[in-house]
Amino acid sequence: MYIPKAFAVSELAELHGLIEHSGVATLVCQGEQGLQASHLPLLLVPGEGEFGTLYGHFARANPQWRALADGAEVLVVFQGAEAYVSPSFYPAKAEHGKVVPTWNYQAVHAHGRAAVFDERERLLALVSALSDKHEQRRARPWAVSDAPADYIDSMLRAIVGFALPISRIEGSFKLSQNKSAADFAGVRDGLAASAHEGERQLAARMAQLP
Repeated sequence: MYIPKAFAVSELAELHGLIEHSGVATLVCQGEQGLQASHLPLLLVPGEGEFGTLYGHFARANPQWRALADGAEVLVVFQGAEAYVSPSFYPAKAEHGKVVPTWNYQAVHAHGRAAVFDERERLLALVSALSDKHEQRRARPWAVSDAPADYIDSMLRAIVGFALPISRIEGSFKLSQNKSAADFAGVRDGLAASAHEGERQLAARMAQLP
């Protein structure tokens, strides 16, 4: 990933924070049919390995898991909040007009090689942990144990799990850090007034910058 110095994030806690709050990640690798990509919810275990370990699963019918089993290098892309930045946000537009549109965003890339598994108990623990993570904010959380055991067994036979120790991780949080204080404030305030929740989230993140 191309990361200008102004946007680079190296603090592992910040990178993990975006991973924890993301939904579906994009997992990319090279397979027999060329580049392959799948969109998957992943579980991060921060203390496992130097940079943490990612866990997830494929549908058994998805051939991409075979590339992981063969040792393919994997890139996982996590996308955070993003927003179009209009030149009209910049006070500089009225001063000299030398402004153009851009896009602000937060992204984390994790690299590594994965080990696949299909043992029932490991798969059950994985899908239970993923479900618990995403159900915890609901008033009446659903649990894997709510479904009939024989049905869950059939679902587990239809998936293949993987563990991906992160060997390299990098982040780019492009939040107008390269702009003047006035233009930065103009972008932050413009996004904060947006009707779109994602744009307001990005403005809140900008407000946290030192």
